Amino acid sequence: MAGLKDVVSREYTINLHKRLHGVTFKKRAPRAVKEIKKFAKLHMGTEDVRLAPELNQEIWKRGIKGVPLRMRLRISRRRTEEEDAKNPLFSYVEPVFVASVKGLQTTVVEEDA
Repeated sequence: MAGLKDVVSREYTINLHKRLHGVTFKKRAPRAVKEIKKFAKLHMGTEDVRLAPELNQEIWKRGIKGVPLRMRLRISRRRTEEEDAKNPLFSYVEPVFVASVKGLQTTVVEEDA
């Protein structure tokens, strides 16, 4: 088993505008969900990515075509509770509510675990 370095939380700013460029209006919010999952999978290296209900509400808040241009996300790599799970780790993505996402860098968040 890997050490304690395998469980980590980071805050990212994801530019959804460039990832949704040219996507049909009626497919923008569903594609945004897929793109966020793809982003988390790439940056955390886990196959299993779960989105918080608050994040889903944030994406869909302005309807199917009014997806936010950029979003601040906290992605946590966590251990799976089930014994017989295929993957020992999963990523949990939740929104971070900030006044403005401009100029924010990726940061490692200290967990109070």
